[in-house]
Amino acid sequence: MPEGTALIGISTTGRAIAVDLDGESPHVLDCTATGGGSTTVLRSLTAQFLHQGAHALVLDVKRIFHLWAKALPTVTHRGNTAGIHDALVDLADEVKRRNELPDVPRLIVAIDSANGTLHQLARYWEVFRQQDDPRRPRPSPRSRRPSGRGARPASTSSWTARPRPAFSERRPTSCSPP
Repeated sequence: MPEGTALIGISTTGRAIAVDLDGESPHVLDCTATGGGSTTVLRSLTAQFLHQGAHALVLDVKRIFHLWAKALPTVTHRGNTAGIHDALVDLADEVKRRNELPDVPRLIVAIDSANGTLHQLARYWEVFRQQDDPRRPRPSPRSRRPSGRGARPASTSSWTARPRPAFSERRPTSCSPP
């Protein structure tokens, strides 16, 4: 596979299904029901990009699904809500820094159980926000600045699907069709 590409699986016709972060989209969303294999896909994609020289920020709200990555030198693993919150706040500065440097390694942001992570972050915000902070977190103006492909950020997320038509009608745009 060329750099920036990772194998997702094999179609029923035997054709390779891959995601190309450089040519198609720098983002991947894996949306499955519980037990659908999204954690395995996320682990596989992250490992393939690490093998290609990428660095990774692994956000594991369940704290046990991605322990394989915890001791790797190019991986930052966060499992508790406070650590995930701080890592996401710091991510805006990291993307800005990457925009100013040539030839930085790709950064994979892997978020397992994104819906659970967002729920935990909302609860964390309610408990720890300061008196002058908004009721709901708002992105800062600098975090709305487009990062572009030059920063080489890539994100992969794993969502647990709920039976809603909006999810089932969406098609992945970041992988080749079967």
